[in-house]
Amino acid sequence: MEQFHNVGLIGRLGSPQVIDTVRRLSRFLQQQGLNPILEESIASVMPGHNQQVAGMKIMGEITDLVVVVGGDGSLLGAARALAKHGVPVVGVNRGRLGFLTDISPDEVEEKMMDVLAGRYTSESRFLIGAQVRRKDEVIGEGIGLNDVILHPGKSTRMIAFDLYIDGQFVYHQRSDGLIISTPTGSTAYSLSGGGPIMHPKLDAIVIVPMFPHTLSSRPIVVDGNAELKIVVSEKNATYPHISCDGQIHINCAPGDVIRIHKRPHKLRLIHPVNYNFYDTCRNKLGWTADQGG
Repeated sequence: MEQFHNVGLIGRLGSPQVIDTVRRLSRFLQQQGLNPILEESIASVMPGHNQQVAGMKIMGEITDLVVVVGGDGSLLGAARALAKHGVPVVGVNRGRLGFLTDISPDEVEEKMMDVLAGRYTSESRFLIGAQVRRKDEVIGEGIGLNDVILHPGKSTRMIAFDLYIDGQFVYHQRSDGLIISTPTGSTAYSLSGGGPIMHPKLDAIVIVPMFPHTLSSRPIVVDGNAELKIVVSEKNATYPHISCDGQIHINCAPGDVIRIHKRPHKLRLIHPVNYNFYDTCRNKLGWTADQGG
């Protein structure tokens, strides 16, 4: 059983409910003889907390466990910063769907007691990275736990581009863009675009066209270690964007080359002991639970 002593607390800003939950967690951890460490942005809106404070960049270096309070978006941002440190992360849901932040605020003390006692399940989620080159010069880079998306930004015009997988030409396409998703992101934007739901344990990447001009264009699932290359056509009249998890944005231009590949470090995600991926899908996506009905 792991020994958690320094526990980082990260919370989404702008929500009184998040601050209330972070305060509860801080008190609870102190009562268990542990050392809560507040991320500096949430600490700034909690006057009089009297707790140790750390920036996101070093949170992973000084903690044994990190608790993220908010929605899946909050955990996505934390994942990109913490994955390289291998620190386990657990999410408390103060958002909407909560595919990643699966502990209810109403049972946070009970579930955290289980985690501290070693009663939990742990899994690894890989991230993907995107690099944009212009005339052999890197002009932008980003990392996503969910996805990397080529899209037109504020323009309403289609994007023309070529797709290569492991150096092999796949197709030339005109569409609103392309979603490159991990299994974690398969229940996010990729799902809305018609992509398949992938179990988190799969080592695979799904490529989902966004409103393609050719109706025969369909999602493609490839090996998780595949190297993807997108070449933005020089004939484009628009300047598309690359977004990572919808939080990191890179402006592209006609002729740019985008390379996407799996990152070496994985997020270590902790769930309550009774976590079940299919239960989560059933609850969040409204699947029927009437067996044999």
